[in-house]
Amino acid sequence: MGSEDAVPSLRLAMADYFTLGNALCGFMAVWQLAAAAHYAAAASVPLQRDAIATAVILLLAAAAFDLFDGRVARKFGGSGMGAELDNLADVISFGFAPAFFVVAWGTLGGDGGIAPVIAAAAVLLAVVVRLARFSCQSPGATSFSGLPGPFGAMAVVTIVLLDPPVLVGTVAVLVVAWLMVSRIEYPKPRGRLAYAVLAWMLGSVACLAAWAMDAPAGEALLYSGSSLVLMLMLAIPVYVFMTRRGGHDDEDDGLPAPAPPTPREG
Repeated sequence: MGSEDAVPSLRLAMADYFTLGNALCGFMAVWQLAAAAHYAAAASVPLQRDAIATAVILLLAAAAFDLFDGRVARKFGGSGMGAELDNLADVISFGFAPAFFVVAWGTLGGDGGIAPVIAAAAVLLAVVVRLARFSCQSPGATSFSGLPGPFGAMAVVTIVLLDPPVLVGTVAVLVVAWLMVSRIEYPKPRGRLAYAVLAWMLGSVACLAAWAMDAPAGEALLYSGSSLVLMLMLAIPVYVFMTRRGGHDDEDDGLPAPAPPTPREG
């Protein structure tokens, strides 16, 4: 009986459905972009704006699912499959999907050669490496080592949306891939910080959705939504630096003390 009690549950828990939502959104984003790229290539036209925006919104939804599946697991309990499901879903949504964005953009740009493919491969491999590294870290850490996968994916997609020259965009994507495997610390979103991150992501979604629907000042909306994503990526390490410099901890900032970690937070 003792050995049977130690066997983890293989039934899906509530948090696992959030994780599956993450994977589904990543798959739907790739499907949306693949269909749009096929049509654009056949008709010799640029990628349709609404298709791109829909794919981006799906990836932002995947990031929201990933943000809260750990919180749900801590509150309601998880299953023995939670960590494995989370890693697999993250590879789809934050590794393969943004890498596909880069390949489609570089291919349709037509002047980047193999460079965008190399950058896309770097993004995919960086996500795989950081997930494997996180799985080997000891529990109890309150920060991520390197740019988290969801933020890295959003940064890569933002670069594609801004449509710089292919070689410039390739270098920028490679920088994001390096940040994901770097030793720069990013705090795990908890308490007020988690809700602030979600609100920031919703602001990005709202701007990009308005841009996709050809709202007035469309270019301003595109740059506003993209700026929110890039500012989020930069603001979090600045937040860590300032709170440490000021000698603050979670309780001083009004944040709840960290709950026991779950493997889902990679």
